Amino acid sequence: MAQVNPILYLDPGHAFGLENRTNSFINQNFTLIDQYRLTEIDLAPFTCIVVHDFADQEHLYRNKAIIEEFLAEGKIVIFCGHLFKEWLPGCPIFTPRTIQSHTDYEVVNDRQHPIFAGVHPDDMTFNKGIAGFFARVTHSPVPPGADVLLTFPDKVPMTYIDHCSTNGTILCHAGRDLFGLRMQNRSTDRISAQLLQWIHDEYEQLQKGGNNL
Repeated sequence: MAQVNPILYLDPGHAFGLENRTNSFINQNFTLIDQYRLTEIDLAPFTCIVVHDFADQEHLYRNKAIIEEFLAEGKIVIFCGHLFKEWLPGCPIFTPRTIQSHTDYEVVNDRQHPIFAGVHPDDMTFNKGIAGFFARVTHSPVPPGADVLLTFPDKVPMTYIDHCSTNGTILCHAGRDLFGLRMQNRSTDRISAQLLQWIHDEYEQLQKGGNNL
């Protein structure tokens, strides 16, 4: 088959994603397909599947065996969104937060993982002065042994990496698409490139029989 980018990005076909279909960053770094083609495409060339927050989770649930098999082969799945169907191994259903103040949405970056290196927490918390766009809910409790990357102020996790639930690696973020944080002239612009690098490093480690914490 023709050369493809090894990261598969499932396009949910929503109006907000129109820009992605012509964006050079997306086209250079991903193989973009309609989400419903997941059941027919050969996944052998791909190392990672990226699932958008607008994805049809009913469809993913009906075909969760595809995701499970992909992870069993020692590959990577990234999901940004609010899980309401159990299609992602080990990932709990999202839990809405009880909000008393906008400060309840603050992002805490104590872990300083390479994906978020150099990213200021306020740039993740606020967008045009409004809090809550980056993450509004939580997946809690996280799977046993998961590596928590970002939390809310009460230490409830919003972003984690799971190396234990499957033979592969799951990155789960309870918010909007991390690859969508580009060209905002803020420190969050770093996330998309750093996440791409993490995918390549993580897959290399998986092939060696380990993982890249």
